[in-house]
Amino acid sequence: MDPSEVKKDLYPPIEPYDTGFLKVSDVHTLYYEQSGNPQGHPVAFLHGGPGAGTSPANRRFFDPEFYRIVLFDQRGSGRSTPHACLEQNTTWDLVADIEKLREHLDIPEWQLFGGSWGTTLALAYSQKHPDKVTGMVLRGVFLLRKKELDWFYEGGAAAIFPDAWERFRDFIPEEERNCFIAAYSKRLTSSDPTVQMEAAKRWTTWEMMTAHLIQNNDDINLGEDDKFSLAFARIENHYFMNKGYLPSDSYLLDNVDKIRHIKAFIVQGRYDVCCPMMSAWDLHNAWPEAELKVVPDSGHSAYEVGISAELRSSTDKLRDMLRK
Repeated sequence: MDPSEVKKDLYPPIEPYDTGFLKVSDVHTLYYEQSGNPQGHPVAFLHGGPGAGTSPANRRFFDPEFYRIVLFDQRGSGRSTPHACLEQNTTWDLVADIEKLREHLDIPEWQLFGGSWGTTLALAYSQKHPDKVTGMVLRGVFLLRKKELDWFYEGGAAAIFPDAWERFRDFIPEEERNCFIAAYSKRLTSSDPTVQMEAAKRWTTWEMMTAHLIQNNDDINLGEDDKFSLAFARIENHYFMNKGYLPSDSYLLDNVDKIRHIKAFIVQGRYDVCCPMMSAWDLHNAWPEAELKVVPDSGHSAYEVGISAELRSSTDKLRDMLRK
């Protein structure tokens, strides 16, 4: 991937005009920031993982003259505290946090932009608060179903990335390989910080090695970043062990009627290995009003050229609709 090509497809880098911390429970405090137009149409960026946190590049999907861009790090992620904390960390805690942040920033309603786990959270939040969402952009759909977790963590994706899978697999003794999510949970919550860290690096590296159609070394190197990998692996694994705290496997699909009125764009890489296209397809079938764009030469990452172009196009389309 040529970084100059992505640069053409995204808005120029900008700095926040406001940053802060919001205490959302007796344990957790969230980092948030605002950039773009303070009087613009609000949009909330919902990062992936869970556990990945936000980065400055996330601001670049939005027209800064039109949008009031809100980024925040979910519980335990990025600059939020306490780091990598699993206590009081569930999907419904995060849904409540989004609502607390909206109220704290005095925003009547806002647009949602989510990728990967961010699509899960966007769907959960919008189904809980359908009157607070003006539009959605969803990239790399993840519905947190058993078949999706089995595909990525129990050997399905290994058929495409057997070289990357070996390092992930070989950390776990053969007698525990009947469930890698559970085996990694045991190590990611170990009382031995050395075991925790090694498990975190292997878990994170597996995902980063599969996130692009053509592997990206910058992402792969995140697997060796102690702070990033610990939050990313511990929080992801914690959610997946608990089935996302959703009442049923098909919960997000079953509740699409609550959000059918919301204008939405789905952007999906044809060769997404992390969140394969079956989920975007299932969501589009349940919600045909949501416009699906399949990018034929991309994998999972938002920063692949075709994905970036379609994401910017989608936020621009919602901007143009709101201007009318």
